Amino acid sequence: MSDDIQEIRKSRRSEAFFGRRKSKGLSPKAEQRFEEFFPTLRLDPTSPAPDSACEFFSHQPEQVILEIGFGGGEHILHQATTNPQNGYIGVEPFVNSMAKALRTIEDNEIGNIRLYDEDAVEILDWLPEESIDRIDLLYPDPWPKMRHWKRRFVNQKNLDRFARVLKPCGVFHFASDIDTYINWTLQHCDVHPSFDWQASSAQDWHTPYENWIRTRYEAKAIREGRTPCYLRFERI
Repeated sequence: MSDDIQEIRKSRRSEAFFGRRKSKGLSPKAEQRFEEFFPTLRLDPTSPAPDSACEFFSHQPEQVILEIGFGGGEHILHQATTNPQNGYIGVEPFVNSMAKALRTIEDNEIGNIRLYDEDAVEILDWLPEESIDRIDLLYPDPWPKMRHWKRRFVNQKNLDRFARVLKPCGVFHFASDIDTYINWTLQHCDVHPSFDWQASSAQDWHTPYENWIRTRYEAKAIREGRTPCYLRFERI
């Protein structure tokens, strides 16, 4: 492991945007996927940085999209299968979620996804400048207690990272059902010089993104009376 990665992990030990890493044991088949299949898809930020994010894929993708914290994988898997011309990078540190995604990718022979299972900051700091067309941060952990707000992934440092890797006019998607985190994100992006909120009416932030698929988490939020909000920011 490089010194830079070690330093990032040490400094973020109490600030990581994710909580637990594993909830239950994996089946022997899932363990085998991690040992044999996962390394073929896993990005390695300790290696020299590529000249282009397109180099991760066997085809020349029209766009490269990064999804941070993909959870059950419903969104990124749907996007990858319906947009085979693009390339997708998924970051998810929760082992059981990654195992589920791996099974679907292998069973369906999905070839345009690459994965990472640690802190997304490590990937953001490793990717070349202006190499990503879109960043998706969908229903991230809101860390509702004030003492945990430093764990929220949206902050000025990470917005700086987004601005560095996004292409000009690239897009940052943020979806949530938690009002305080929605307002938090709007406030942080409003004062950041590189992001412009793309909304002219309330309908804009109540309308799901193109080719959207409702995840189980979103369905649960709606059942419990919370209203999803879909924010879209353009990289200036």
